[in-house]
Amino acid sequence: MRLVTFTHQGQRRLGARSGDSIIDLSTADPSIPSTMKEFLEAGDNAISRAQAVIDKGDHAISATDVTVHAPIDNPEKIICIGLNYADHAAESSMPIPDEPIVFSKYASSIIGPDENIVAPSASSQVDYEVELVVVIGKRGRNISEEDALNHVAGYMVGHDVSARDYQLEKPGAQWMMGKTFDTFAPIGPDLVTTEDVPDPHNLGIRCILNGETVQESNTSQLIFDVPKLIAYLTHVFTLAPGDLIFTGTPHGVGMGREPQLWLKHGDRVICEIDGLGRLENPVVSD
Repeated sequence: MRLVTFTHQGQRRLGARSGDSIIDLSTADPSIPSTMKEFLEAGDNAISRAQAVIDKGDHAISATDVTVHAPIDNPEKIICIGLNYADHAAESSMPIPDEPIVFSKYASSIIGPDENIVAPSASSQVDYEVELVVVIGKRGRNISEEDALNHVAGYMVGHDVSARDYQLEKPGAQWMMGKTFDTFAPIGPDLVTTEDVPDPHNLGIRCILNGETVQESNTSQLIFDVPKLIAYLTHVFTLAPGDLIFTGTPHGVGMGREPQLWLKHGDRVICEIDGLGRLENPVVSD
């Protein structure tokens, strides 16, 4: 199931992508919640009702007639993992971590496909980072690695835009401040549910900047896989439906290049993960 949040004729609703169409789930069955977070909170019952609507194929709208937004724009938590690919740690001149490096973004940083990434005048080192994003579907605390994937609703493409001068050069190394400028968390276009992602740890992942592939790897290269991350995070705090986990980026970021490569006005960034989709955003200056 490929879930989307979309607007059609001025109405914002929940849908499912089916080929070149978007099936309007909440119109077809008014008992289905109309927002992604409420849908995930409703659990298996909502998923079953959505699948029944999809199987009927009614209330389909051409994808060209809708505007697709970020699948979730109001998560309780956006959790990010740093240095989770060995090659990225190496290009950052940092040791491979013994346990996950965790920071956060705010929901105000979320944008959807085709929305502008705003490169702020406060930073001269805005970087790109394609990432696999895990979407939590079931609440839990102290979740075991063995049970972790049962708490996952699905996966999507994410872009952890980063102001490196804030992240690394401010007093105390302001990771959170450097990561959470408005528009610094593009996600989408689809939330692909777990039954359509047989192995989240074997997905090709890449970033394309102005037509040039600047990052290319595979999620098999994650240092801490999804079950390990969920178990580690939940020994401290509860994960709730709709929470997002950005799992880290592979090598090839602008900071690690010679000369360094920073995002600028007029750039166009595409983040892709095999089976999950293609997230494209233009860059503008503020």
